[in-house]
Amino acid sequence: MNISATPKAIDVEIHGNFVDGREIEAGGGDMLDVRNPATGDVIARIPNSTADDIDRAMKSARSAFDGKAWGGMDIRARARLVNRLADAFEANLESLYRLETLNNGRPLNETRAQLSRLPDFFRYFAGLALSRRDSVIPVEGSYLNYTLRTPIGIVANCTPFNHPLMIMCKSLAAVLASGCVTVVKPSEYTPLTTLRLAQIFTEAGLPPGVFNVVLGLGASAGRMLAEHPDINKLVLTGGTEAGRIAGAAAAKVFAHQTMELGGKTPVMVFDDFDVDQAVNYAAFGAFIGAGQTCVCASRHIVQASIYDEFVEKLKAKTQSIRIGDPFDPSTQLGPVISARQRDRVLSYCQFGRDDGARLVTGGAAAKVAGHENGYFVQPTVFADVKSDMRIFQEEVFGPFTSVTPFKDEADALRLANDSPFGLAAAIRTRDVGRAHRVASSVKAGIVWINDHHRLDPASPWGGVEDSGVGREFGTESFNDHFNTKSVMVATHDQPFDWYRDTATQRRLN
Repeated sequence: MNISATPKAIDVEIHGNFVDGREIEAGGGDMLDVRNPATGDVIARIPNSTADDIDRAMKSARSAFDGKAWGGMDIRARARLVNRLADAFEANLESLYRLETLNNGRPLNETRAQLSRLPDFFRYFAGLALSRRDSVIPVEGSYLNYTLRTPIGIVANCTPFNHPLMIMCKSLAAVLASGCVTVVKPSEYTPLTTLRLAQIFTEAGLPPGVFNVVLGLGASAGRMLAEHPDINKLVLTGGTEAGRIAGAAAAKVFAHQTMELGGKTPVMVFDDFDVDQAVNYAAFGAFIGAGQTCVCASRHIVQASIYDEFVEKLKAKTQSIRIGDPFDPSTQLGPVISARQRDRVLSYCQFGRDDGARLVTGGAAAKVAGHENGYFVQPTVFADVKSDMRIFQEEVFGPFTSVTPFKDEADALRLANDSPFGLAAAIRTRDVGRAHRVASSVKAGIVWINDHHRLDPASPWGGVEDSGVGREFGTESFNDHFNTKSVMVATHDQPFDWYRDTATQRRLN
């Protein structure tokens, strides 16, 4: 797809699934429209894959896993290939971040900054592949006990619309470096960069069938992929209910599972932290990606002594954010992904009003000249929010945050942990002891102290409770792509006959 700096009219492209190293026709019914959320225009059409389409992709993946070109590749050759893929990714960054901006509406500055980090995901996991060692285990007696790890096989990966390439690459880098294969089902809203990366990697030398892409709706194509009897691991990023459904299906075939689900990140702001800096982090954490992030800074819990100052300064900061065309370099906030998501965010604005929270700023759709059919929402702040309100408890997934006062450290933790979710949390304080106390007590899989949204391929990423299971990134993710085999070797040469010497044997096993 050829994308100008400020796209006006784009030909609607027809895409199929990507299987065995090429795009193929798929689906048996009506095609699905893919829209530019900044304009509402249709930019592509994709199939809604059938059970036969899913099965074809799975067969291709299994053949690649069992075949010599990929399955027989030695570790060093695979690591070199993964590094070449990272180079190919880097060489195509400009076209990829423009395509991602067109497809999901994030401002160009955001997609450029995010996608430029992704090649290093692959380099990190290639390094893990080269440096990993299996264990020799000290055991009782004259025995040598060691482990062997073998790639688990096919990883089914269902990805969301908010960070199409970044979230997919969190899984894909570990898949390729470990010697597994994958079938990816991207969001029906944002499939274009996933398809393009599959083509780039194939052209760079990735064997056919290692990275397949199936398109379609989550409720049909995604469900069929998750419940396919030949998957060995399910990776899903999405809503908690979708995770429950997909996880139950994958459990029937005893597949490994890594699921990053909903979140309602608490940000605890203590009065020893600079208020202006806290407000800058608040705006970034809440509104980057139009708030459509699982770790969105959606609950600001602020010490009472600085509460009023924080709210007023956050209001001013929020009102200064420039909403507009995502391809305009001056734009700081783009649209949400769809009309449905816009309406969902606006419904939570009404819930806040109905429950008695104070609307500080925003709370309505935004109008952008020349983009009247785009899905823009004003960045929204509610204050005086109580913990029993829906906007405190439920994930909104838009440019929306709430502010709640607290009295002391214990009160802050009580409010922060009053949630079914446990993905991320953040702490703003200059007190080192407090920072570590609160980090150890808050319910979350990820904690930022005086920062937000920071990730690294070496640092494990994932949540607890309703925010999911398993971890991406780090050695935790890499190791979960292997089956571990224990090998026990008798190094002695002593005679053995249990049924002759039963009474004198010291142990049965």
